[in-house]
Amino acid sequence: MDRRDLLRAVGAAAAFTMLPSTAEAAWASLAAAPTAGLQLLSATDAATLGALADSWFPRTDTPSATDVGVVAWIDVVVNEYYSEAERKQFNDGLAAIDALVQSGTVPGPAYSPESNAALFDVLEKKPRSDMAARGYWRLKGLVVHGYFTSERVQKEVLKNEIMPGRYVGDAPHIVPAR
Repeated sequence: MDRRDLLRAVGAAAAFTMLPSTAEAAWASLAAAPTAGLQLLSATDAATLGALADSWFPRTDTPSATDVGVVAWIDVVVNEYYSEAERKQFNDGLAAIDALVQSGTVPGPAYSPESNAALFDVLEKKPRSDMAARGYWRLKGLVVHGYFTSERVQKEVLKNEIMPGRYVGDAPHIVPAR
């Protein structure tokens, strides 16, 4: 089983068994006002989130995380559904990740796919009490959740039919034999 198959299976399970109304409401909010722009994230933060998200879900034969609008979805979730304290923790975690990248701890150009892989290795080994690690795990959870609850991934990648079957209006009426 390759990485995509595993993520597809995990995403399908998560999307259908634990789909909170928050995810659906956030996607509905984006659909209602697609040109409203980002409410909470700066352009720099959005670019950072996009680069990190695309390292987890790059564009292959499936859409990337940014292709399905995960960054805008995260912006809506954090802005509309997080408390002020949670918003601060999210922003502090993102700032801690950026400080780690800017410190030169990971080799290569900042937020390139290669340096992101090294960054992920560093962050996954840190204790979860570390601010950057906490921000990393929160962000990763949001990206995975947003990616697999997006309509495009549900239809194109997971091949889920929201309303299975079809209506056949002129189906013949069969009378059971007596």
